[in-house]
Amino acid sequence: MAKSRVRVLPLGGAGEVGRNMWVLEYGDEIVILDCGVMFPDADMLGVDLVLPDITYLREKTSKIKGILLTHGHEDHIGGVPHLIADLGFPPIFATRLTHGLLSNKLKEHRLLDKVSQVVINDTDSFSVGSFTVEPFHIAHSIPDAVGFAITTPGGMVIYLTDWKLDHTPVDGRPTNIRKISELGQRKPLLLITDCVRVESKGYTPSETTVGEAFDNIFATAPGRIVVATFASNISRVQQVIDSAEAYGRKVLLAGRSMENNSRIAFEMNFLRAESGTLIRPHELSAYPDDQIAVVCTGSQGEPMAALNRMANRDYPHLKIKPGDTVVVSATPIPGNEVSVNRVINNLFKLGADVVYGGQANVHVSGHAAQEELKLVLALLHPEFVVPFHGDYRHMVIYHKMATGMGAGYSNEQVLIPEPGAIMEFARGFGKVVSKAPVGYIYVDGTTVGDVGNVVVRDRQMLAKDGMLIVVVGIDTSSGALVSGPDVVSRGFVYMRQSQDLVEATKDTVRSALSSQNGATPAAVDSAYINRKIKDVVSEFLYRETRRRPMVLPVVMEV
Repeated sequence: MAKSRVRVLPLGGAGEVGRNMWVLEYGDEIVILDCGVMFPDADMLGVDLVLPDITYLREKTSKIKGILLTHGHEDHIGGVPHLIADLGFPPIFATRLTHGLLSNKLKEHRLLDKVSQVVINDTDSFSVGSFTVEPFHIAHSIPDAVGFAITTPGGMVIYLTDWKLDHTPVDGRPTNIRKISELGQRKPLLLITDCVRVESKGYTPSETTVGEAFDNIFATAPGRIVVATFASNISRVQQVIDSAEAYGRKVLLAGRSMENNSRIAFEMNFLRAESGTLIRPHELSAYPDDQIAVVCTGSQGEPMAALNRMANRDYPHLKIKPGDTVVVSATPIPGNEVSVNRVINNLFKLGADVVYGGQANVHVSGHAAQEELKLVLALLHPEFVVPFHGDYRHMVIYHKMATGMGAGYSNEQVLIPEPGAIMEFARGFGKVVSKAPVGYIYVDGTTVGDVGNVVVRDRQMLAKDGMLIVVVGIDTSSGALVSGPDVVSRGFVYMRQSQDLVEATKDTVRSALSSQNGATPAAVDSAYINRKIKDVVSEFLYRETRRRPMVLPVVMEV
């Protein structure tokens, strides 16, 4: 790498929504920007979370000067507890609320005393190694969010993710446009920007439109009101509290992560409520239905979250009943639509009035739409732009938008990164120079990385056609079949109704192995017999059923 160039690469978050993590490198120094998780796709069976791939950093931990976090959402901080040890415990720089939410996670992973957490604000610059970092406030769906302008010896890089130009946000603190235009005067080298809402024309509506929609619901709902949203959407929790207080309702916070996050936000004064507004679950029965509001988790249809349990009548303190109004205040993350629809259907079956979807105005995105993206690009006017935090199509549409603007970016000035693309920048130079190894790192249960692509592929095969176990006993001296074959099937056919197929499978194994008889003792090779059974059974079953279950031979040498 040329000494005077700035190097950046995404270890996650480019061409996908989630697991945001960028590496910014100059000379012998590295800073990491965000460290998030992604929720698994429907075909990642049994996987709980997907992490960024830090292979590129494993040999470079001594160069890592710090991790900068923009805000407290899972897709920006969720990877920290899983990866911080492998990164060599660099210091973490973040605002108060982001640190509060992160501390909660570190505590669960018993890492709190090992991590150095440096609290920053959105006005004072600070140094990380030889980089000067200037944080600036941005409006998003969680308070205390920032963008970073990072001055390196090779030029200024601006990292701007999860933002919108909301002039009337819930916490009353709009995006700092004055700072953005001032940064634009200083000729930034590179802008790395979120682009997930580039398909939406115009501007993203303000959070106040949600407050108005809530007020309308609270004014007319006959019974209890249940609002489901992300546990980290602190602004939305505040809006429910505000509407509840205006219409004389008590508020219950339901769901473990909702309670934890809200507790931290109250302690830090990012949430406000009058005394007596919040109640505990056992106090619900003391109030009539039209004086109760509940804020809960489960807006993504998660099986164990509060809303789903209420929809399955499995939540101890609150069972959904006719007269209840349920508000789903979130957009389904791609891949979650089916589970969200299932929960909504269940709520309707229980007689609830369900308010959801774009028409209801009960949710607005935390991300900038086309006109906001254009305005910020025009104000900053960096020499190069790298869009991310969107699917591949979003990055291509952003590229078209940027090159089509009056200020005129050339194709070469807007780079579309693949995951792991190593990009280098200097005045008049911006290119993808090579690629770092980046794959999916799965968290399954408590283990990181034990479940790899091969395991997930096996799970997909098992889910598709099931499995068949063939057990045989082989005489080691003669290679003759001594016992079996026995056949056990799971998820392939129901054994009792498929006796003929099972018997025919056994015959196939018998005839394949009888051709082995008379072999000399030295030729009895259980690995060979294993392979043989697998091949003949797979071929036979495909011929008979047109399905390919996973065949597991068990060869016992007698």
